[in-house]
Amino acid sequence: MMYAGSEPADREPDSSARPPLVRELLLVVGLFVIYKLGRQAANGHVDEAYRNAGHVWDFERSVHLPGEGAVQSLLLHNETLIHLANTYYATVHFPAALLFLVWLYWRRPRHYVWSRRILAALTGAALALHLLFPLAPPRLLDAAGLVDTGQVYGPTVYGATPATDSMANQFAAMPSLHFGWAVMVAVGLIVATRTRWRWLWLLHPLITLLVIVGTANHYWLDSIVVSALLAVAFAALRLPRTDPVRAPLPWPSTTGEPAPSAVPYATEPAVPAVYASTGARR
Repeated sequence: MMYAGSEPADREPDSSARPPLVRELLLVVGLFVIYKLGRQAANGHVDEAYRNAGHVWDFERSVHLPGEGAVQSLLLHNETLIHLANTYYATVHFPAALLFLVWLYWRRPRHYVWSRRILAALTGAALALHLLFPLAPPRLLDAAGLVDTGQVYGPTVYGATPATDSMANQFAAMPSLHFGWAVMVAVGLIVATRTRWRWLWLLHPLITLLVIVGTANHYWLDSIVVSALLAVAFAALRLPRTDPVRAPLPWPSTTGEPAPSAVPYATEPAVPAVYASTGARR
């Protein structure tokens, strides 16, 4: 999935691998605009989204996945906790991914290019699924019996009437890009750094998973599907290896003499002249 031979934390960034800044800004902004327009194009499939939600809910129960309500009940024990979960859902998703890309661009350019390609491929695949499989989140499904924590406790990024929400497509639950991007941020930082504490980045996708399920914005299956898509992206878009630096071999002599060895031979200790002359008179 990934290579451990990334740059050590104390090595200067390879500026030759850093793509032009203006081109990258235009590319990232263009991809974001295309994604937002694509999500808006997926609006209007309300009946289909609710039918699919019923199918997903029934499938999860048939394979004995844990109920999303078990996580939500833990959060609802404390109003401050559920408010923090809603805030995390609303404010961490985009800034975390943006800061991740900015840091990689400046400090780990080679890892930046790889991570940007992974995120672009994952987001494109997710957009295709949003168009092909509109899905109402569990907070909108009566059979789930879950609380729309964003509307009840706040803050929320969605309108009160999902069918007429012009700011966001609330029927694009499958797959969860909140979880997919969080996993990519954690994996990218683990690969690009060498500190012993880098594994703590896994807390980001773990907290994100608990938040998106506990706030009833996603099903467990949404996270499973995006994980499968991410695995395919990792397999298809590998982080390029860095060839080890080797000492240059000596060129052969043009005069026909053998080239000097790269490893000097051990020389015999010099014999003092007095001993040499004595030996010669014997």
